[in-house]
Amino acid sequence: MKSIKYIYSLLFFAAAGLTTAQAQEKKAEEKAVVSEEIEVVRPYKPILAEAVKLRRSPNLDDVKTYKAKLNYSVTDKKLELNSDIQKLQAQQLAEEKASILVNNYVKGAFGSLSTLLGEAYFNTGKDEGLQLGGYFKHFSQEGKINKQNSSQQQLSIFGRSILEENTVSGRLNFERNGTYFYGLDNANPTLNPNPEKQALTLLELEGELVKNFTEDEDALSYAVKANAYLWNDRFDAKESYLSLNGYLNKRISSFNLGLAASTEFGSTKDALTSVGNNLLRLNPYIRLQVKGAKVTAGINFVQEFGAFSSSRIFPAVTADFTLVPDYLQVFGEVKGDVNRNSMKGLTDENPWLNSNILIKNTVEKLSISAGIKGTGGPGFGYKARFYMKQFDDLPLFINNFDNFNKFDVIYDFGKTKLTGLEGEISIQVIDALKWTGKLNIDDWKPAQETYSWFKPGLKVSSNFVYTYNKKLSFNAAVVMQDDVKAKVNVQQPVNPLQYLVPNTSIERIETVKGFVDLGIGADYRINNKFSIFAKANNLLNSKYNHFLYYQVNGLNVFGGLTYSF
Repeated sequence: MKSIKYIYSLLFFAAAGLTTAQAQEKKAEEKAVVSEEIEVVRPYKPILAEAVKLRRSPNLDDVKTYKAKLNYSVTDKKLELNSDIQKLQAQQLAEEKASILVNNYVKGAFGSLSTLLGEAYFNTGKDEGLQLGGYFKHFSQEGKINKQNSSQQQLSIFGRSILEENTVSGRLNFERNGTYFYGLDNANPTLNPNPEKQALTLLELEGELVKNFTEDEDALSYAVKANAYLWNDRFDAKESYLSLNGYLNKRISSFNLGLAASTEFGSTKDALTSVGNNLLRLNPYIRLQVKGAKVTAGINFVQEFGAFSSSRIFPAVTADFTLVPDYLQVFGEVKGDVNRNSMKGLTDENPWLNSNILIKNTVEKLSISAGIKGTGGPGFGYKARFYMKQFDDLPLFINNFDNFNKFDVIYDFGKTKLTGLEGEISIQVIDALKWTGKLNIDDWKPAQETYSWFKPGLKVSSNFVYTYNKKLSFNAAVVMQDDVKAKVNVQQPVNPLQYLVPNTSIERIETVKGFVDLGIGADYRINNKFSIFAKANNLLNSKYNHFLYYQVNGLNVFGGLTYSF
């Protein structure tokens, strides 16, 4: 027991000694710190600023209150009851990607009868502000008759610019029609052993300025157009032509006041003839246009000058009434005019003309027509028209006495009357199937001649287009015409250049049989760039004539390739 007390006593004294030693070391360190010299300048006296002093009691005399300025606006909003079924809003479709337009193509083909076709079209694009383009075509064939050869070339360059107020357009055109006087008389097949060659050439320039459309109903509208050409054949015939046309129209309420004016200058020369043929037309009018009706009343003043001199005034009245919107319209017209005959116009109809053709104008003294037009529902359209016309000096073709395979132009002196009926119809049952047809029935009453030579009484034309799918499509066309009469002189007429009254005692009348010409075609689109096509003409292989002694080509088939880019 004593030993345990002894041990605890030793531990206590040892701990006390250790603590005393640490305290002495700490005092030694404090003495070392205090030994540093400290200089006191003045005693620290904190100062509190006046602004932050607080009064012990508040000042109750300050009773001023702050009133904020408030602006109030009351919204007059109608309480809507949303108990009805809300209309669903259609989700907008994503914008379609702009289609890539194909502006250019090149086409080539060949086939029977040595058929050769070359065609090309170029255009700058879809920018309507400025467009430039060009077109070229060559087509040639060789028939089975001696020198039954033909070739046609056409080159056209055109342009158009849409300005802020006007649209300006122009065109340069070159055409050449090459053929032979291959006419064959089956009763005398040896009369034309070496047919002469003929080439008709045209160089044409045209320009136009038109006022752009504006929503201002009282705005002044106008247009100006100029056309000029040079024409010649392979022999001595030459023709120059210049025409200027102008148009002004001012709308005042439901009325339109307008003036159309034109002047034509023409000169035709050949080895033995020279004719200056000029016209001036003035057509003032007033037009009433209201809902369902449009009536135009005016006059047509025509002045001939040059080789012919005369002044004429004709009525110019048109009317259009809508009885059933989109389904039935009734229209009518009463007019008259002087039709300027030219070598270009005559050879466009009959390219086998003789030399030294007499040029004279035709007076359309009175023309009356009336009809109906409209639609019978989606995909169905129609038009029917009845007309009566009177002509002075109607031009007709007759075979030349010395050269049976060339044609002279005579004028039926006096009043030639024409009564006719015209009908058109268009049917599109579905988008892939479309059919159109046209019918003309004419009854000619000549003035002095026995018949109106080469004027058919019945003409029918029809077109059919069927798209089988996106790649394959078919087309067909048919033309029908009844018999026409032709005059052949068995003796030389007296002074044919001044021909007025026929001499029936020296005439022989020939009948040119009617015909049916059927053609079909097909197109197959390989891809977006290449397609192939085929076409067959005169499937019935009819050996018919448009003009006496000139037989058309029989069955011919050709096909080729089109490249678009």
